[in-house]
Amino acid sequence: MNDRPAFRTVRLPGAQVSPTQGLTGLLTAYHLRTEEEKGLAVARPEDLPERYLSEIRDPASAFAGSLVLSALHDDTAVGCAVLTAAGGDGRSEIKRLWVEPAYRGGGVASGLIREALSAAEETGVRAVRLSVWHWRAGAIALYVRHGFTAVESWEDRQDLVCMERRIGL
Repeated sequence: MNDRPAFRTVRLPGAQVSPTQGLTGLLTAYHLRTEEEKGLAVARPEDLPERYLSEIRDPASAFAGSLVLSALHDDTAVGCAVLTAAGGDGRSEIKRLWVEPAYRGGGVASGLIREALSAAEETGVRAVRLSVWHWRAGAIALYVRHGFTAVESWEDRQDLVCMERRIGL
């Protein structure tokens, strides 16, 4: 018998994102943890850099034109990811992949990645890329399992690993 909590992934176009769908809490946890891992621990969400606060305060505006994915256990948001609209080069980007710690190891992140890749393919995207901090070895291994490979960096932050997966091949 499988004792892992069941979850479902839903697509929330950027304009339909609301705090009641749990995105605000997930983004807050994501940014607080990331700052902590960078050695810049922040005691309160209000002390996060403005670029992160703007996402938390108004995800609909921050992710306008993007597809926001939410993993729900019953009606509780337990994970999220954002798939940006394709740029002129035919690439989309996965951003803000986060799963609440209590739900990790149960396939939530994989479900979000599969949903993002499916949405990208439906819209004719030719590749999906992402960047991940080099110390997140578990996340890097997850992306590799989903067909992502390391590519030349497009980031100026040296601690990021840039990865890409071609779509429709």
